[in-house]
Amino acid sequence: MTQNLDNVFEQLASLKADLDDLRSTYKGVSKSYMVALGTLSELTIHSSEAAKRASKSTEQSRIAAMNAMLAAKEASGSPELIIVVQSAVTAAVAAALAAVESAAAAAAASAAASAAVAHQAEESLLKASAEASSASKVAADSAAEAVKLSVQAQEIVNSLKVNGGVKPQVKR
Repeated sequence: MTQNLDNVFEQLASLKADLDDLRSTYKGVSKSYMVALGTLSELTIHSSEAAKRASKSTEQSRIAAMNAMLAAKEASGSPELIIVVQSAVTAAVAAALAAVESAAAAAAASAAASAAVAHQAEESLLKASAEASSASKVAADSAAEAVKLSVQAQEIVNSLKVNGGVKPQVKR
């Protein structure tokens, strides 16, 4: 009977050692998980912020393209201001390109936020991802408008070519 009791105590000691090992492993994994979750949360928030900033940049580029197109339109009434028209069209095209680049940056940031959320669906991360997605849509809309405005500015130059025989050179 004493031998059986010794076996039981040995097995209990072995189980206790295994349980201690499991606790230690769990604490390590839990700590690593918390660090990863914190990093993922930061990535999502930063990605969302980047998407919002890129969206604002795209909107500013759209405004620049609109102002450049309006300047081209205003200056097109005076053939002596053809250099102004050329510069305005160049500015409109550059603003449109900047808008497209900003929209791409917003989309990339939104995708990063969405990818982070896919790994850990937490309410604050879902909100940040939704904001990034919304900012990306605004950026795409602004970029499309900036491109449209640069095309209108180019049409002004083209009409000057046809009507006045002037051949401005637009840099792209």
